[in-house]
Amino acid sequence: MDKELVNKIQNNPAYQKLVTTRNGFAWKLSIIMLVVYYTYILLIAFSPATLGAKVSAGAMMTWGIPVGIAIIIFAFVMTGIYVKRANSEFDDLSNQVKAEIEKEMK
Repeated sequence: MDKELVNKIQNNPAYQKLVTTRNGFAWKLSIIMLVVYYTYILLIAFSPATLGAKVSAGAMMTWGIPVGIAIIIFAFVMTGIYVKRANSEFDDLSNQVKAEIEKEMK
């Protein structure tokens, strides 16, 4: 790819919107996931009795197991949210950039 084409793409307003929107959304989801995960880890480190408490009086399972499973499910949900937005809004913006660049190249 030549530098002129790269500059056209980088200077395209739709491309700039795509990059800023996608990066902002990815950072938000990453921060949410890190907060959830590190809260779990810090809870284990500083209050082991909280997640070590039994789910019910006669149960063998502690609260740490369902909370850990919930965090894994939450990660899949976050991935699904990103994929849904990527397949709609981000793909639309990407196609718009392609169409505008192809129009300029003709």
